[in-house]
Amino acid sequence: MVEVKAAIERHLVLIWPRSSLTASEQVEFTHRFGPPSPVPFIQPTAEHKEVIAISRLAEEAPSFDPVGGWHSDFSFLAEPPSYTVLQAINVPPFGGDTIWSNQYLAYETLSPLMQDFLACLRADHSAMNAFGPSKQATFDALDDADVVTGPDALERQQHPVVIAHQDSGRPTLYINREYTVGLSDLTAQEAQPLLDLLAHHTTRPEFTCRWRWSPGDLAMWDNRCLQHMAMTDYRGHARKMIRTTVHGSRPISLSEWTNGSKKGRRE
Repeated sequence: MVEVKAAIERHLVLIWPRSSLTASEQVEFTHRFGPPSPVPFIQPTAEHKEVIAISRLAEEAPSFDPVGGWHSDFSFLAEPPSYTVLQAINVPPFGGDTIWSNQYLAYETLSPLMQDFLACLRADHSAMNAFGPSKQATFDALDDADVVTGPDALERQQHPVVIAHQDSGRPTLYINREYTVGLSDLTAQEAQPLLDLLAHHTTRPEFTCRWRWSPGDLAMWDNRCLQHMAMTDYRGHARKMIRTTVHGSRPISLSEWTNGSKKGRRE
C-alpha cells in the first residue's frame, strides 16, 4: 500500500474504475490504511458494521441530503477520518457526480496576511445542522435512510482553521460549510461573513475535480486536505454507494507542527 499512499499524497483522490469489490473486500482494502473510523448517527449495513450505505430510492426527491453540501467527512469528531473509501453500487443515468476541492490550493491562493490571520483562529465544528434531533422526522420519511439523530449532534468540537497535514506538515484550510458552525475566537457577527467568504473561496471551480460514476467504481481520498460533495441532480432515479473510512488523528495547527509536535505524525 506504499504506492497507493504515495499516489494519494500526490493526487489527493484516486479512482479505480469498475473495481467491483464486494463489501468484505472493500473493508479489507480499507483496513490496509489503518483502523476504521467511528461512524456516528448513520447506522451500518446489517452485513458489515464498518460499512454505511448512502442511497436514495427513485421515488425519493434528492433535494434533501444530510451531507449534501460541501464537507470533510465528520469533521465534527475529535479525530476525524483520514481517508474515505467510496464505491458506486447503483448509479443514475445522469447526475449524482461527486466533486472534490483541493484545500491546499485554497490556502495557498489566499493573501499572506489572510493566511497569518486564519492560522491564529480555531473553528467550531458540529453535526447540529445535519444530524440534530430536529432532523429525525425528515430521516424517518426517507425509506432508504437509516439514521438515528441525537443530542450528541449539538456538541461542538474545535479544530484549527489552518492545519498541518499530519504526514507532510503542508498547510491546508480545514473548514467546511456543512459542519463548521462558528469561529471560536470571534463573535458570531464577526465570524459569519468570514465563514461565508471562505465557503465560497474554498470551493472555487479551479480547485475542483469531478467524477461521473459507473457501477463498481471505487474512490479513495484524503479528508484532511479535501472537501467534497455529491450532486443531487438525479430526480426520479436511484443511487446507492457504500462507504468505509479510516481513523484519523487530532488535527494540529501549523504552530504545533513547527514547534516539533510528533503526536499527529505518529497517529
